[in-house]
Amino acid sequence: MKSLSFLLIAIFFEIIGTSSIQASQQFTRLKPSILVVVCFSLTFYFFSHSLKGISLGVAYALWSGLGIVAISIVGFFIFKQKLDWPAIIGIAFILIGVFIIRMYSKTVV
Repeated sequence: MKSLSFLLIAIFFEIIGTSSIQASQQFTRLKPSILVVVCFSLTFYFFSHSLKGISLGVAYALWSGLGIVAISIVGFFIFKQKLDWPAIIGIAFILIGVFIIRMYSKTVV
């Protein structure tokens, strides 16, 4: 369970870091640019600790899948970016995959 907590913390910092990339306007704004570096450093730190109890492939699938879903939501609400139906359906499939891994895989502690 500790490994999963580390993974969720890594995902949290990845969401902030990725959102900050957009806010940095191609690294032309200082504060969001600094936030990108700090958040991604923390992301990889916590992600590495999650690997003590979760296999690399499964951890990466969960990290990237949940990150994609969260960033899509942030993009929609914060940056006013629209999603078309194929994007929404694809994101739904990602969520289904994350659910299957989390509920049925024996490789997640």
